[in-house]
Amino acid sequence: MATKNFIEELEWRGMIHTIMPGAKEQLEKELTTAYLGIDPTADSLHIGHLVGVMILKHFQMCGHRPLALIGGATGMIGDPSGKSQERNLLDEKTLRHNQEAIREQLAKLLDFDSDAPNAARLVNNYDWMKEFSFLDFARDIGKCITVNYMMAKDSVKKRFNGEGDGMSFTEFTYQLLQGYDFLHLYQTMNCKIQLGGADQWGNITTGTELIRRKLGSEAEAFAITCPLITKADGTKFGKTESGNVWLSPRYTSPYKFYQFWLNVSDEDAKRYIKIFTLLDRETIDNLIKEHEEAPHMRALQKRLAEEITTMIHSREEYEKALAASQILFGGATSEALKGLDEQTLLQVFEGVPQFRIDRSALGELPFIELAAGLTQIFPSKGECRKMVQGGGVSLNKEKVADQQRPITEEDLIAGKYLLVQRGKKNYYLVIAE
Repeated sequence: MATKNFIEELEWRGMIHTIMPGAKEQLEKELTTAYLGIDPTADSLHIGHLVGVMILKHFQMCGHRPLALIGGATGMIGDPSGKSQERNLLDEKTLRHNQEAIREQLAKLLDFDSDAPNAARLVNNYDWMKEFSFLDFARDIGKCITVNYMMAKDSVKKRFNGEGDGMSFTEFTYQLLQGYDFLHLYQTMNCKIQLGGADQWGNITTGTELIRRKLGSEAEAFAITCPLITKADGTKFGKTESGNVWLSPRYTSPYKFYQFWLNVSDEDAKRYIKIFTLLDRETIDNLIKEHEEAPHMRALQKRLAEEITTMIHSREEYEKALAASQILFGGATSEALKGLDEQTLLQVFEGVPQFRIDRSALGELPFIELAAGLTQIFPSKGECRKMVQGGGVSLNKEKVADQQRPITEEDLIAGKYLLVQRGKKNYYLVIAE
């Protein structure tokens, strides 16, 4: 067993909401298996999932065995907790694709492949639910839990009291299905703890109750939940109807991912660095102290963004994101700019005004003609001349000293781009085609 105590580790990090009595003793007694459910409605996790995944990571680092449960069957139904609308249902092909993509992301944080006794496992509840007939489920599981018990749950009560469009029978059965997952994993993999967000407490305790009623009072199963992460302004973290921050670089580029963490508020950074990194307590305390002494240096945000971008993407992607940020916000050189690959360049300057010019014009083209003739970077040549003389214009991060300076093929970044900067904050991307 590892030396770290799982509950103590999570408590100082602010990652525990409720612990069922007996859970702590169970973890101190022996190597224990716990599971956490992951919704497979997309082929990537987003940062809203990351809290649960970090809890599984800590669980494994503390010597216990984590199970990541892909909710294939339950994903086909939709969990009513925290929702006012039913979800879209998935077909099996989509489900399997999503499962593989999620496993790949989890493997960056969890050890699935070693022969250690606490190696992680990925399971999918569709595998044991697909052959379960409705009659068998109603007879074997449905009779164990009363409707009164199910109706008393907050997630159900809210929907019955007018949130959204009511609740279908399909969604009403969700807590029974999740409860059955816990029973199945308890019986087949000796899984004694379910982990989840605070909004899952009702579903999880249905599982512990089902295990007790089905297997007798000596069958011990426990629940541990973590707080739902919010932002300092009270809004929900990482999970918006549009604009999720995804772990997959196909949906959220490493540069944008890095920027998200770099731009969190001071108050949020103090909490997030405990939750989303593996830094030890002393390191974090020192970082918070350093940050409080010089908040404008943003030491916390920088370290948070570094740790989490490296962990989810790679050191190389972090270095690229850092270089890209310095180009936009720092005193980066033209060499650094020319070192950017095309994809990162376009991510950094996404949203800045773009102009297209004919590549054949390069060679004899004076800068003033580029900036105030072929493009509308300056409204007039007079204004361009004046600003160049005042030292306020750069081409590819180098000051333009002469407005007649010719623009050549050698000036192109990634073989096709020119970056013109007017003043401190106005950037323009010129594309030579």
